[in-house]
Amino acid sequence: MNRNQASIPPIPNDTTSQHASPKLQVTSRALILASILIPINGIWLIQMEEMRYSGHPTTASLFFNVIFWLLALILLNFLLKRLLPKLAFSQGELITIYAMLAISSAISGHDALIGLPPALGHTFWFATPENDWQALFFRYIPDWLSVADRNALYGYYHGESTLYTAQTIKAWLTPLAYWSIFYLVILFMMLCINAIFFRQWSQRERLSYPIIQLPLELTKEGGYSRFWKSNLLWVGFILAGSVDLINGLHFLIPTLPQIPVKARDISYLFTEKPLNAMGSTKISFYPFAIGLCFFAPLDLLFSAWFFYLFGKMQKIIGSMMGWSSIPGFPYIDEQLFGAAIGLLFMAIWNSRAHLRQVFQKVFSGDKTIEDSEEPLSYRGALFGLFGGLLFLVFFCQRAGMSVWVVIIYFAIYFGLWTTITKIRAQLGPPVHDFWAYTSGLTFGHPDMMLVPLLGTRRLGPRNLTMFSLFWWFNKAYRGHPAPHQLEAFKLAEASKTNSRRLFWALVMASVLGVISCLWTILHFSYKVGAPGVHYYGGIYFDSYLPRWLTHPQSTNYAVILAITGGLIFTIFLMNMRVRFISWPFHPVGYALSGSWTMNLVWLIFFISWLLKLSIIRQGGLKAYRKAMPLFFGLILGEFTIGSLWTIVGIFWNIPTYAFWY
Repeated sequence: MNRNQASIPPIPNDTTSQHASPKLQVTSRALILASILIPINGIWLIQMEEMRYSGHPTTASLFFNVIFWLLALILLNFLLKRLLPKLAFSQGELITIYAMLAISSAISGHDALIGLPPALGHTFWFATPENDWQALFFRYIPDWLSVADRNALYGYYHGESTLYTAQTIKAWLTPLAYWSIFYLVILFMMLCINAIFFRQWSQRERLSYPIIQLPLELTKEGGYSRFWKSNLLWVGFILAGSVDLINGLHFLIPTLPQIPVKARDISYLFTEKPLNAMGSTKISFYPFAIGLCFFAPLDLLFSAWFFYLFGKMQKIIGSMMGWSSIPGFPYIDEQLFGAAIGLLFMAIWNSRAHLRQVFQKVFSGDKTIEDSEEPLSYRGALFGLFGGLLFLVFFCQRAGMSVWVVIIYFAIYFGLWTTITKIRAQLGPPVHDFWAYTSGLTFGHPDMMLVPLLGTRRLGPRNLTMFSLFWWFNKAYRGHPAPHQLEAFKLAEASKTNSRRLFWALVMASVLGVISCLWTILHFSYKVGAPGVHYYGGIYFDSYLPRWLTHPQSTNYAVILAITGGLIFTIFLMNMRVRFISWPFHPVGYALSGSWTMNLVWLIFFISWLLKLSIIRQGGLKAYRKAMPLFFGLILGEFTIGSLWTIVGIFWNIPTYAFWY
């Protein structure tokens, strides 16, 4: 199989035509409409993911709530084009609104800012004489970054109260203001990183950006294009929509039949040694995930499910050899961390010529290097990145951390997200939490690598305590805004929208998203009680931090060996891909294979791989392009009916069917 047949054709990068054609502007009315929708979307999202714990759109690569908003705007545009054509939205306006809603959704999502409020008051509310937290680490928690007022916390945890009292607002205002600035700086730094790498990844490496294919098709000609005339699109829509409609009715009326598509654990079939060492193994048939996977390259699809089973085989062999008693064996999480390091180094190495030009432009003012079409000038991006790092060092040092720890911690953090962002642009996996869960915690956190590598004594109690306060913004690697930032830049380029103005629209969306998220979660928490308090606030403070402080750990050389093994194996896979065009194993598939979400969808990777391989072998790229609307329809059908079920549940205050998870 030719590797060029493994993915959708890249979106054209005709820079000449871009310079010649006028840019679509990010209009004021698009900004105003997005600003109105962001808080409404935030309420819907937080009601879904946190208050009702249902749906979880931000745990997949493409957010179904944002696609639903886009469909609603396109439906409105149909009416406007018929009745008031001068008021119809352009593609650039639709893309602006889509990008701003995607960024704000990522900020309000399950793995981001939503976890901040529970972390700020957890220790002061749940401290007891038995756990002795006051003696262990209270003195290391900065007053200006936490909420210690138990009177203000009572309503937050118990509900049936109000946020809107002077005492309560005063208790929350200072720490939330500091943490909001901190998080906005992180988001701005990721924007700068994406602005620096955008030309390299989009025009030189010509990455295909599979995730943006659907929103790009939806917004063509303002949504009034031939896209909707495909019969296969509506076949896919009806198939997926019918599944969700039937299952939604079954949820409300259990006597009605259902179609089993959601993840089911089949580990009960493997109860004898050594097969029982595999642990939880799930199968699923989510229609939207089949649709999303179809647009990923064949070698990624194959590698993801192959290396998932490869990880299971490691556990089986370990059981056969009697190694299962070794804590952590076979160190899947650590192998994946080594794989991520290898992918990051390769991304930087492949970009070395571009990065050299960036520095030449910034420090020597080389006029032959053009950056006027970039989302931000290279000088602005590099200085923004450096200034943001200085702020993070100052912020964390004032909170008690060591400068060297701060630098290493955030080098790992930004490195991981840069790697994931490129993976999204290159291969478009439908999920990428990236790390397996160890006792309920993602092992890929910077701190969860620094502790076994350096030991707790070397890090010290102040750094360890701040690691616990950092849990909220890096607890999983699924819904971060960084990949959506880069994809927004690509959408702007593909639609010839002004990327400079879109850059600042994304900054605006970040600010509005932070304010909207914090207000929404506090408002509803004081009404009905805070959701997920022990998950968001307690995983570190209840377990890890007390253990680190009372039972110091030294360097774990087995972890170092596993990380090194993962790194070497990833380099081997990369080298084989360079040497042999038909080499089927993709290093990204290895890096994704052990994650918690992969346990849900590994079979879908296999199904999509088999379908895509069959279509391409039978009819080539022509048949593949003809089949694309069918898989677009699967995504749209499930997203539309699934979104409607969540809306029904919120408005009527009843439990309803959630198609994802």
